[in-house]
Amino acid sequence: MFSLTVNSPKPLSLSTPFLPTHPHPLPSITHKPNLNPKPITALIIPPSSGQQQQYSTQQQQQQQLYQPFRPPPPLLPPKFRNLDTNSKLEVLANRLGLWYEYAPLIPSLTREGFTPSTLEEITGLTGVDQNRLVVAAQVRDSLVESAALDEETLSYFESGGAELLYEIRLLSARQRADAATFLVKNGFDAKQAQDLARAIKDYPRRRVEYGWDKFHGDSPGDCLAFMYFRLAQEYAAAASEDLRRSSMEKALEVAESESARNLLVMELEGNEVAKESVKDDGVTVPLVRMKLGEVAESTIVVVLPVCKAEGRDVEVEAAPWECGGVGDFGIVEAEKDWRRWVVLPGWQPIAGLERGGVAVSFKSGNFLPWREKSKYKQEPVLVVADRGRTEVASEDGFYLVVDGGNGSNEEGLKVERGSTLKKRGVEQSLGIVLIVVRPPKWENEDQLGEEDWD
Repeated sequence: MFSLTVNSPKPLSLSTPFLPTHPHPLPSITHKPNLNPKPITALIIPPSSGQQQQYSTQQQQQQQLYQPFRPPPPLLPPKFRNLDTNSKLEVLANRLGLWYEYAPLIPSLTREGFTPSTLEEITGLTGVDQNRLVVAAQVRDSLVESAALDEETLSYFESGGAELLYEIRLLSARQRADAATFLVKNGFDAKQAQDLARAIKDYPRRRVEYGWDKFHGDSPGDCLAFMYFRLAQEYAAAASEDLRRSSMEKALEVAESESARNLLVMELEGNEVAKESVKDDGVTVPLVRMKLGEVAESTIVVVLPVCKAEGRDVEVEAAPWECGGVGDFGIVEAEKDWRRWVVLPGWQPIAGLERGGVAVSFKSGNFLPWREKSKYKQEPVLVVADRGRTEVASEDGFYLVVDGGNGSNEEGLKVERGSTLKKRGVEQSLGIVLIVVRPPKWENEDQLGEEDWD
């Protein structure tokens, strides 16, 4: 048997010479206010002429500071202008009135100190819903002021449609009116409205792509059809015939211009179409600028080894010729180790490139054999070439060759026209150039320009 005995402790006594045996109580301190305070006097010393001039200069600088433009808060409807805070919250909580009328109450309450989370607890409107209502109401106001919508389309947004107007917020005033009419006419939902807005914004950037000139940028339906048409080209490169045909049929449903419909019908029937849209003033090589996030949005991407132009033909010839996805996860494997790779969207000129593709990085665009603005010539570029097609067969084509000059070109490689090479008797190259890629710009391209504001 195990027993445990606990002795109760004795009171602890502590004695130390540093503590008094009988401590004295603390003296009480009483603060008596001064009933006859003396007045405060100050001697003001006038500044010297130099100090006075410096002070005036600082005042002028403060007045000249840049003040960013802040748009005035949206005006409340007359029936809501005299409401107190509780009444405003009640209107929002019970959705009393039309959505675009009570939407301005949200920024009004925000100025009173309410946060989005607090408003969500009181009214049931999430932060996303609050932002959507406020922005959509502003878009609707711009459409009303422009008088670009007919009464039937405008009446559609009386009792709803905020989710549609929110998606077209980044379009210009004219584009908003055309897009809103198209959305109502075709009964689009929020996701389709988002695709339409993206297609309209993206269309001007695709000028070098095949078929671009057959679609009209002023037509929302044509812009959306061109997006489906591009998607069909990517599916065709991936040998997904069912998906390609489905995208082509979607494009045909929304296309509005006759030229766009003719192109889509001929593509669906498998007829050959003259690809004059690929050419741009005699230049048959697309010169494109990558868009931020474009790789993430692409359904098909191309992975290529990258060589430096300083490495000349030795590095180009040593780069791997083939790589592909392996296993359930599509892990990319190459035939040999290589340090530098690049992932590009599946643009049509390179989507079907299976072997021999290579990307050569140049420090600037000075080597390009066509006229360009000086600011663009200083940008680094990637030249994508097909090493499987080295014969200089076309005078209109462009080819990657070793610089045959006096050795002053530190890059070592350059791009030459086929006609120029034929005149010099050159029959072989390192590969035909398929596309030239510029780096993406970091400016926010989704912001409206000054001319787009009402």
